[in-house]
Amino acid sequence: MTKPKKILKIIAGIIIFLTLPSLLLFGFVYFKYNEDVPTGTKGQQAEQLATKMLHALDHDAYKNTNYLEWTFKKRHHFKWNKAENTCEVYWKDYKVTLDLNSPSNSKVFQNEQIIEGKEGQELIDKALSYFNNDSFWVVAPYKVFDAGTERQVVTLDNGSKALLVTYNSGGTTPGDSYLWHLEDTGKPNSFQMWVDILPIGGLEASWSDWTTTDSGAHLPTFHKFLVFGIEITDVVGKK
Repeated sequence: MTKPKKILKIIAGIIIFLTLPSLLLFGFVYFKYNEDVPTGTKGQQAEQLATKMLHALDHDAYKNTNYLEWTFKKRHHFKWNKAENTCEVYWKDYKVTLDLNSPSNSKVFQNEQIIEGKEGQELIDKALSYFNNDSFWVVAPYKVFDAGTERQVVTLDNGSKALLVTYNSGGTTPGDSYLWHLEDTGKPNSFQMWVDILPIGGLEASWSDWTTTDSGAHLPTFHKFLVFGIEITDVVGKK
């Protein structure tokens, strides 16, 4: 065997060695968990179920919370002024002061030095993407009546009712759907996801590790997702 062919064979072997376990794991997870978005029913029952969930989480306290702060997976930190709809986003040595009403008016800093132009805009887009994703893992239950949402009630195999919420517009990936599994009180304990970013539909994440902020809002501190954990720390909520 010539040297180039031997090198190619070695490279091919390494690629197979590295990728085969991942492919097998993906295949196992796909066939075990993947499912289609369930069919539900729109109407009064779905609206009542969504309202029950909000009531269980003291939606009025959340509405009256003007300031939220948290750290997502020890990577991104947020200081969200809900009253003014602005948010300071921190990661690595960057700070982006997001104007959520007019993102183009946002300011970008690296080690306190302002960054403008194309690089600044790219960092604004990244900060906005972080905010849309990471804030959803904190306040998603309170967003079931957001503009562009559609609600359906789904009857599960055990006869209980679940709330399917589809986001037809807004956010980073419109079209995503979430099926909320609820306790008898209406408080959510998990949701299943059909989202553009995941190739497997119906994966479930817990919503069970709650804290109550000074403002009275109920917010999660941890989500279990397959064998992974999504940790949310430094949670603050003030009026």
